[in-house]
Amino acid sequence: MRERVFRFRGLAKMLKFPPFKTIATMISSPYSSFLLPRKSSFPPMPSLAAASVFLHPLSSAPMGDDSGMDAVQRRLMFEDECILVDENDKVVGHDTKYNCHLMEKIEKGNMLHRAFSVFLFNSKYELLLQQRSATKVTFPLVWTNTCCSHPLYRESELIDENALGVRNAAQRKLLDELGIPGADVPVDEFTPLGRILYKAASDGKWGEHELDYLLFMVRDVGLNPNPDEVKDVKYVNREELKELVRKADAGEEGVKLSPWFKLIVDNLLFQWWDGLQKGTLTEAIDMKTIHKLT
Repeated sequence: MRERVFRFRGLAKMLKFPPFKTIATMISSPYSSFLLPRKSSFPPMPSLAAASVFLHPLSSAPMGDDSGMDAVQRRLMFEDECILVDENDKVVGHDTKYNCHLMEKIEKGNMLHRAFSVFLFNSKYELLLQQRSATKVTFPLVWTNTCCSHPLYRESELIDENALGVRNAAQRKLLDELGIPGADVPVDEFTPLGRILYKAASDGKWGEHELDYLLFMVRDVGLNPNPDEVKDVKYVNREELKELVRKADAGEEGVKLSPWFKLIVDNLLFQWWDGLQKGTLTEAIDMKTIHKLT
């Protein structure tokens, strides 16, 4: 009986979400002009009895031998619950980060989860890149945009209006990965520009299938990278990024780029970068279209 009580309490703890408050305020960014909601509106949270309804049908115990997985990454893989969506970005459930990145489940169940990619520029309009740590489960040691991660299945990160949930998640992960305090990257100053949908295999076991929100911000920030997440960082101008892409395409110096970053660079980034420097970035905002990139 005691064991059942403990299990019930554990489940209740997992389904308890932290409180969230929003304050109506005009966004101060010169690149967006929307108003934050006066009241947040969330999808209803599952009751204990109905919790299983929200789990993806292919959810199951871990597959294969993961004995070599880094302890920090293992904890995140099993504790973090990603938001499952359909191809129209409608929330359909949730599942562990572990299950969401198994290629077998992605291919068999077409599991698709919500994600975001932050592009943080300094006042010289140089883009901050990071090299993912060697312990990352998917795409270790590749160069990518400033921060790439997932909003989690919690109240503050499920807010669809003005992509507020995604922006809250982006602020959280910039602190987790790069040590950037929330005060240095205000939620109101992220500019959501668009969404892409892509699929990419990392190796035989792991991969990505994401509906990815693309967020721009211009801020001068201090950095304190977390070595569990980030191996290296650097700012690049447009020409330096083009040279990095050339090296990756040619297989020179072992340079590799994340597949989502390469897709964004090839299809969207430079025209948005132009708009950023010219002060016309808001003209590029399109949160209605979901670009399916391959």
